[in-house]
Amino acid sequence: MSFLVPAALAVLALAIPIVLLYMLRLRRREVLISSTFLWRQVVQDTEANTPWQRLRRNLLLFLQLLILLLLVLALARPFITVPTISAGKIALLLDASASMAATDVGGGTRFAAAREQARQIVNTMNPQDVVSIIRVAEIAEPLTPYTDDKAQLLRALDELELGMGAADWDTALTLAAAGAAGAETFSIVLISDGGIGDIARLPANIPQPIYVPVGASANNIAITALATRSLAGAPPQLYAQVSNYGAESADISLVISLDGVLRLSRSGSIPPRSQLPIPFPEPIEESFETLAATITFDNPVEDFLALDNRAWTVQNEIKTRRVYYVSAAGNLFLEQALRSLPGLNTFRGRPENKQLPGGAFDLYVFDGWLPNTLPVGDMLLINPPNSTALFQLGAALPASDAVTLAGDSPITAYVDVQEMSLLGARALRANWAETLLETPEGALLLAGEASGQQIAIFAFDLRDSNLPLLIAWPVLIANLMDWYSPADIVPLPSGLRIGDVLLISPPLLAERIVITAPDGTVYDMPVNSDTLAFTETDQLGLYRLEVFTADGSAQSQHFAINLFTTDESDIAPVSEGELQLGGGGLSGAAEEQLGLREFWLPLVAAALLVLGIEWIVYHRRLKSPTLLRPARRRFNWLPSALRNSSA
Repeated sequence: MSFLVPAALAVLALAIPIVLLYMLRLRRREVLISSTFLWRQVVQDTEANTPWQRLRRNLLLFLQLLILLLLVLALARPFITVPTISAGKIALLLDASASMAATDVGGGTRFAAAREQARQIVNTMNPQDVVSIIRVAEIAEPLTPYTDDKAQLLRALDELELGMGAADWDTALTLAAAGAAGAETFSIVLISDGGIGDIARLPANIPQPIYVPVGASANNIAITALATRSLAGAPPQLYAQVSNYGAESADISLVISLDGVLRLSRSGSIPPRSQLPIPFPEPIEESFETLAATITFDNPVEDFLALDNRAWTVQNEIKTRRVYYVSAAGNLFLEQALRSLPGLNTFRGRPENKQLPGGAFDLYVFDGWLPNTLPVGDMLLINPPNSTALFQLGAALPASDAVTLAGDSPITAYVDVQEMSLLGARALRANWAETLLETPEGALLLAGEASGQQIAIFAFDLRDSNLPLLIAWPVLIANLMDWYSPADIVPLPSGLRIGDVLLISPPLLAERIVITAPDGTVYDMPVNSDTLAFTETDQLGLYRLEVFTADGSAQSQHFAINLFTTDESDIAPVSEGELQLGGGGLSGAAEEQLGLREFWLPLVAAALLVLGIEWIVYHRRLKSPTLLRPARRRFNWLPSALRNSSA
């Protein structure tokens, strides 16, 4: 054993004054006497006596000297040399991805084992070593700069948290490689289960990382797919897939909950290292917003990763809107606009047939034509030929170049009609509708809701204006289609995972977006652009998104984030020889290095323990006498005969 600060041993000289204090201390025994008259001479002799006393055995003296010895040894920092993984400047990469939550390492998680490995590396640092800890999760981030402060490094390891997604190894290795600049001795230490995926090769001047593997088993059952799809107007269809990454067959049940209520269950047996598609041939007839799936096991099976035993999805209807279109003379501008919009399935009717087909449609578009009976549904009417119970047509309006927007509506957002000119129109009136386009002589476009129907009416023939030739025309038609059937605030991609950036398209009148995470955390986002990016997707489960407008109305939508990552669910640990880094092998062990294992911390703990013992011994000696103790002493000075007789 050696000492890092041997000069601290000189502090042991403090033992000399401690011993001298005990030699100077006068020790007198209390004795009860009848009078002090005969003791005056003794007092005089005592005062003339030398101050030095013979050193006697004393427990307090021994304890105090022991405390001094332990503290001095701690200050001297004793150590022994032990083998260590690396030395010099070290980039310590700690895997914090979802697979590290596997509980196959002595009943604990792989992450706990990796953190313990990192502590050993820090504890065996040489005085000249510096270490930077990099947490590798869905976001790779350095937790400390390069430092030799063991306390700071150990504190960072204690505060390190496990992630729930895949690890960003590209960024992590780039950060680690940057530390090689200006270093004489540099190494990268990788503590992981080996699920690093396909990552780029390090620069030629960067040494191969030192790989410290963790993990013992590959046994894991995971939900690897969950989705619902439905055509417009049809009930949703459900599809799921469960994968077995272990070496033994597993009998499982997949339990389905709709809006938190158990509704369906399917069972099956999955062979080793294979997938089991679980189709649900019957559509889900009951309405729901959210769907959750959970794996249960019908036989004893080892499943070391619980994060992927649950999955979530939301009802995702393919919004193909059925449009029934009839034009009295044909309208190329209108037909091209309808064809250019995604999600529209247009059916063209014959103008001579005044009867509507029996099938249901999401929107009816009538150009210069009306049926005998208006449908009960949303309608877009262009240049209607006659009045109905919903609106009244009046006299012809003169030509005009002064077309303006009336009011502020999402339908006319980004619509510029300054260049619009009009040959003629008909006066149009509807009490339930709002005027959107107008001339000084009357309204040109009305829109509103009547008896649960959304209806928009153009009071002119498109061919009697230059509107179809302006950029405002496709914008106006797109806004109308969104008004009839609003688009999702959040697109619902299949496979939204931890760490993905979610793009939000807020409605035109939205003021703020509020997102509630699965753990109840609320994120309030002001709407200050056409597209918002939400990056706090670090939890598995269902998120609720709400849109608030200036008038207090709200619109809500759910979205789900799942693991669905083979690199994380396949928890088979990768051995030192198997791990590849951009086509090259990783070194499994470093050259023989020596580190230091210090013992100052247990010495300080022992000194505190002895200090507590010394405090107890000292205070027991100062313990005040009881009421009976003086009486016993007086009783003991009596002659034995009197004591016996009194007894």
